[in-house]
Amino acid sequence: MRIARTLIAGLSLLLSPALAAAQDFPTKPIKMIVPFPPGGPNDIIARVVGQRMTELTKQPIIIENRSGQAGVLGTDAVAKAAPDGYTIGIVSASALVINPFMERVPYDVVKDIAPVTLTVTVPEMLVVASNVPAGNMAELIALAKAQPGKLNFASAGIGGLPHLAGELFKLTAKIDIVHVPYRGAAPAINDLLGQQVEMTFLDLPVILPQIKAGTLRPIALGARTRSPLAPDVPTTAEVGMPDLLIENWYGMIAPARTPEKIVATLNRLANEAMADPGVKEKLADQGLIVAGDTPEQFRSFIEAETRKWADVIKNAGVETTK
Repeated sequence: MRIARTLIAGLSLLLSPALAAAQDFPTKPIKMIVPFPPGGPNDIIARVVGQRMTELTKQPIIIENRSGQAGVLGTDAVAKAAPDGYTIGIVSASALVINPFMERVPYDVVKDIAPVTLTVTVPEMLVVASNVPAGNMAELIALAKAQPGKLNFASAGIGGLPHLAGELFKLTAKIDIVHVPYRGAAPAINDLLGQQVEMTFLDLPVILPQIKAGTLRPIALGARTRSPLAPDVPTTAEVGMPDLLIENWYGMIAPARTPEKIVATLNRLANEAMADPGVKEKLADQGLIVAGDTPEQFRSFIEAETRKWADVIKNAGVETTK
């Protein structure tokens, strides 16, 4: 009995610092990695939600933009950080469910990442350049079918969700259009404005200024309901393509092996921040729809999205480097 009590006491001494750390978390600033440059949806989410989390925790949330390889480099930085909750990230669908299937990435989503919560969803909008003689989905599909292999679609890079959105459009509409990848949304939009490419799917916040200015023509929104920011643009379901549901999404992650109590605390803080009316309003102004769920629900969501886009990649015959 004395030996057993001694072992228990020893284990308690070993475990107590970790338990105390989880209970007191956070006691210092938290670094939130954004795997893209400032100004994009990831960055907006991180700064708006992070500011409210700072107010809730009384600890600074420090934003670090670490861009490269369509979000892979920043996501890898989170995966390889110390699993103590003080390094987290706001990452996109591409880095978690598309890039790992298409290419070799330096992390394993299942083994190296702890999902915290789905933060927001954002619909992709299909737009065409001003010189494309199509004002709606039926006209665009008819134009593509009349000229197989002649029309093209821009994306923000190979393996990103806008790329896969175009591939899903090809499959759904049974058309032959050519993918033209760019190094980000900005150069893709520039060439659309310059009529160098014909169409693209991109996040609503990125496209909205051009829609309002009338320099790009909206065709459809890949969402279940219309956006209040573009109420005149029909959804893909309304134009007869309900399977063409294209919503990007962003989630909060931590390194794997982060203690469950700390992940639960991060989840609670993030969801409390996102429930704030001011946070919701700021994100809604950018076309971003607040989500929020449990770590377990977010992991199941990631698994379902992985299966969905893996099927698209396979059925579309998209080349991979794995």
